[in-house]
Amino acid sequence: MTSATINGGISFWYATDGIPPPREPLTADATADVVIVGGGYTGLWTAYYLKQAAPFLRITVLEQKFCGYGASGRNGGWLYNGIAGRDRYARLHGHDAALRLQQAMNDTVTEVIDVAAKEGIDADVHRGGVLEVARTPAQLGRLKAFHAAELAFGESDRELYGARDTRARVNVADAIGSSWTPHGARIHPAKLVTGLAAACERLGVVIHESTPVTEIAPKRAVTPYGTVRAPYVLRCTEGFTASLKGHKRAWLPMNSSMIVTAPLPASTWEQLGWDDRATLGDMAHAYMYAQRTADDRIALGGRGVPYRFGSRTDNDGRTQPATIEALTSLLTSFFPALTGVEITHAWSGVLGVPRDWCATVTLDRSTGLGWAGGYVGSGVATANLAARTLRDLVQQDSGQAGPTELTTLPWVDHRVRRWEPEPLRWLGVHTLYAAYREADRRESRTHTPTTTPLARLADRVAGRH
Repeated sequence: MTSATINGGISFWYATDGIPPPREPLTADATADVVIVGGGYTGLWTAYYLKQAAPFLRITVLEQKFCGYGASGRNGGWLYNGIAGRDRYARLHGHDAALRLQQAMNDTVTEVIDVAAKEGIDADVHRGGVLEVARTPAQLGRLKAFHAAELAFGESDRELYGARDTRARVNVADAIGSSWTPHGARIHPAKLVTGLAAACERLGVVIHESTPVTEIAPKRAVTPYGTVRAPYVLRCTEGFTASLKGHKRAWLPMNSSMIVTAPLPASTWEQLGWDDRATLGDMAHAYMYAQRTADDRIALGGRGVPYRFGSRTDNDGRTQPATIEALTSLLTSFFPALTGVEITHAWSGVLGVPRDWCATVTLDRSTGLGWAGGYVGSGVATANLAARTLRDLVQQDSGQAGPTELTTLPWVDHRVRRWEPEPLRWLGVHTLYAAYREADRRESRTHTPTTTPLARLADRVAGRH
């Protein structure tokens, strides 16, 4: 971290164009046909698709700050086909059901790109796929198992590379293998969410910003400025769900942090490669994620301090100096040529983690309450599929349509137990991530060909497998 690093300010993604002009808050009690709580990807996509399917619906979105304030405006810009919980859904509902979910996610990448083009949203989209690299023997073992699992779920177009072919694509130090899928694209997160909000308003959706919802109940969303009543109340709050009354232990707000470099010169890119601009990840337990931005920076993220006591969330995206230093060290570990590079921005945000690490979509037909989320960091594309599924569930319940392919996917109506109370929640999360970091250190130091028992134990305790 240097004195010139801008720490916070929501995220780097707002550095160029700034925060969008504020929309009017709610000023009194109101009614609607559907009220959506949360102005991020999930809430806005849901409003967008519902209004397109049934233009007569009165749809109101309530957002506590501004559209894109949360993870939708802070993420790593990975539009890809990963979905949290697929393997558990395969065990619960059978391989074919999980295969249908995966195929729907594959199609979702194209859906987001197509709608962005249709709506004139310039989100710096570049479809270069996703490259996951291995840098230790243990990571290589996990990579090969991961690659085989993806093939088993229908990704016949996925490719496996050795050390030479990997470094021909991106010159990552110590890379010994990688797996690439075409089902991914780099995006600019804030441009996408800002454009989506504008598209919703063009359709006639009402968006109230600076309007925090304090309580959700059947047929109403309560705010300090009034109550909005509607037959359907849809909770689309992801990492901020714990702030709602009665939801403190529903989804854990996991913290993730990012840094971004200054624009890199052409001579540096000649050393690094990365010409296809695939989004880049790795097979470490405390994994990283990165992209080459449209203006030739590297934006890289990972877990810093993973969780704040009592499910608290930040105010402006500021992260700890130690986290910035750790991410910078990780950056130069991947790309030694960047030693001493200027880090212009750093920030953090929260994502929603259910106790069983499974993303879900639900509509309670007895109350009209619905929700979607728990994406565990894979929300850029998953939010779109969740929104289209919520649309179909609302239309089915209201008699406007029957069941669809999406309403029968295995993540629909999946229920999960709540997180442990404090201080067990805080102790558990911090212990687990300490174990993952130590497992990464051991695997790097010893070059063991298999995943360390410590990491396998952490996975079992976390409920990730």
